[in-house]
Amino acid sequence: MPKMLHVVESVEIPPEVAVEVNGLQVKVSGPKGVLIKDFSHAKGISIRVEEKNVVVEAFRANRELKALVGTIAAHIRNMITGVTKGYRYKLKVIYSHFPVTVVVDEKNKVVRIKNFLGEKADRIAKIHGNVKVRVEGQDIIVEGIDIEEVGLTASALERATKIRDLDRRIFADGIYIYERGVIE
Repeated sequence: MPKMLHVVESVEIPPEVAVEVNGLQVKVSGPKGVLIKDFSHAKGISIRVEEKNVVVEAFRANRELKALVGTIAAHIRNMITGVTKGYRYKLKVIYSHFPVTVVVDEKNKVVRIKNFLGEKADRIAKIHGNVKVRVEGQDIIVEGIDIEEVGLTASALERATKIRDLDRRIFADGIYIYERGVIE
């Protein structure tokens, strides 16, 4: 029989951040904005605010619940970092023969990649959530406060230029993530 135990993980709240917990819904407010995440799928876990900490705990936790407590605590940590500093991904546009043009369409929330491998049709990558995308020369910078939305947008840009039937070692054309991290 597996060993059951009480698992507690706490996340420190910085002074400029406000955290509200309503059941399993967590709202984090900070200088850069507000993030709300719903953890109602996590059965057997409780989240509460104690003084300057958010406490995530599970009673009679098995291996899966213990992992889930750590995951939810990490999500809350990422939310706090997002509303205080924000996240940034940098991507590089690489081409050998056909000059690639990248255009950000804020109205339709997409990024258009024109003339990739000489193709007539634009390749399109979706901008997820409240993320800012800008093009500086051969670099694309993706910034936002939600790490998941920033990562999804960056990976959509990378996937939009995936070449199926050509050898990637020879045809290196595409858009690649080369740096990711917190905005300082």
